[in-house]
Amino acid sequence: MALGLCGFVGWGEFVHWRASRAEVGARPGARSEAIVVLGFRNGRGARANALNRWRVRAALRSIDRAVGNSILICSGGSDAGAVSEAALLARYAVAERGFAGPVQLEDRSRSTWQNVENLIPLIEHVDQIKFVSNSLHAQKARLYLRHQRPDLAARVVRAADYRLGEAFPLKPLFALYGLRDLTRAERSLAE
Repeated sequence: MALGLCGFVGWGEFVHWRASRAEVGARPGARSEAIVVLGFRNGRGARANALNRWRVRAALRSIDRAVGNSILICSGGSDAGAVSEAALLARYAVAERGFAGPVQLEDRSRSTWQNVENLIPLIEHVDQIKFVSNSLHAQKARLYLRHQRPDLAARVVRAADYRLGEAFPLKPLFALYGLRDLTRAERSLAE
C-alpha cells in the first residue's frame, strides 16, 4: 500500500514536471516580460483563497531579475463574488507580498480560453511571456495561445510554477484533473 501511494505521488510529480516544460522555449537576451498569473474560482471572499495565493507566490518567484522590464498580469473574472479573481490576485501580490512593480488586470474572462484571448493585447509587446498556474493549467493556456496567436506562443518561456515536492499531496489529484482537462482542450482544438 505504501509503495502504491509513493508511486502515485511520484507519478503526480512527474506529470507536473513534464507539463511545466511543455510548449515553452528559450528567449535569451529578453528585455521585457509578462508574468501572467491565472486566477482560480475564489468564492465570495474578499481575500485570495489558498490556491490563488500560491499562484501569486509562484508568479513572483518567476520574475527574471535580469530582465529590465517585468510586468505582472493578473487574469480572471468574477464568478461568485463581487471582486474579480484578477483584483484579488493583484491585491495579494501588492498588499501582502510587497510587490512594487507594475500590475495590470484582465478581469473579464470566465474560462482559460477567454483568459488567453483577453490577454493578447496586454502581452503582444513583450519579449517573453510566462503563464503561472498549476503546471497543467499553464500548459493549457500555452496551448491556447499557440492556437490563437502562434507568433506570441514563440515567446513563451518556462515559469517557476513547478517545484519538486511542493504541494506533493495535491499534485496527483491535480494531475488527474489536469490531464483530463488538457485532453478535452486538445480534442476541441482538433475539431
